[in-house]
Amino acid sequence: MLNGRSILVTGGTGSFGKKFIDTILRKYPQLQRVVVYSRDELKQYEMAQQYPDPPFPQLRFFIGDVRDRDRLARALEGIDIVVHAAALKQVPSCEYNPFEAVKTNILGAQNVIEASIDKGIKRVVALSTDKAAAPINLYGATKLCSDKLFVAANNFRGGHDIKFSVVRYGNVMGSRGSVIPYFLAKRKDGVLPITDERMTRFNISLEEGVDLVLYALENMWGGETFVPRIPSYRIVDVAAAVAPKARREIVGIRPGEKLHEEMITETDALNSLEFDRYYVILPSTPTWDVKKFREAFNGRPCPVGFRYNSGDNTEWLSVAQIRQLIRQHVDPAFTA
Repeated sequence: MLNGRSILVTGGTGSFGKKFIDTILRKYPQLQRVVVYSRDELKQYEMAQQYPDPPFPQLRFFIGDVRDRDRLARALEGIDIVVHAAALKQVPSCEYNPFEAVKTNILGAQNVIEASIDKGIKRVVALSTDKAAAPINLYGATKLCSDKLFVAANNFRGGHDIKFSVVRYGNVMGSRGSVIPYFLAKRKDGVLPITDERMTRFNISLEEGVDLVLYALENMWGGETFVPRIPSYRIVDVAAAVAPKARREIVGIRPGEKLHEEMITETDALNSLEFDRYYVILPSTPTWDVKKFREAFNGRPCPVGFRYNSGDNTEWLSVAQIRQLIRQHVDPAFTA
């Protein structure tokens, strides 16, 4: 689907952006142009060293911020597809600097929407987070607002041939600031800080996140929120996997944290469909026939009372599986 197309990735130097761009450069050799849109010139310089021209003449680097609509519009010239991954996402930082998160995650999202409509973009997929479901912190609240903006954008696109959809998933294994790299760094001290022994989280690899976005780009009707069916882990099992001999120090839940994350609330489930590999939260005002959508992908309504919560999940990672995934996705040389 991407061959012959031009694609722009906001936040293209982040963990997801780099993995997504690496994947599409390998899988779609006929890509016309790939634009990395981000704020950090150093990260762009370092990324450019990994993908020299040749053999990657289609790759472009564009310094810019999603807060700057004019700059964004300039970067979108001649683009067909947008993947919106730019965000302020560190929970404590967003709690301390709330309006900065609003400016990037909400106002920036609306800039992406309006500039995409104006520039004739065909498809836009925005990345969300499990923290956007029943949010209790500012980061989650801004991402929920962003999700609503992208879904609603399908209602005011007018005669423009453009679709907007959202992909929502849990913690990405090995991403910057996540628990596994943190524990790996702390284990040399012999002490692992544990917020709460009851804590659970969803887990997804970068590769799985990229695959879901590519699936959404190919199959989106516009307005869906795609949610993958992924396993959970217990924070104490991550600690046991990384450093079984380390002492655990209970430090308490940080501001804005939950014991368990949720990706589909019980209320969302009333308007959600279940598929073999993922769920879809339907738009509140769909612009297409929901029955035909269900039949096209063999979907089933979620059961009454359903919610998709990391603490109630039916699939769990064992300590051995966590270790295997660390070697596969984080550090090939890892040993417990």
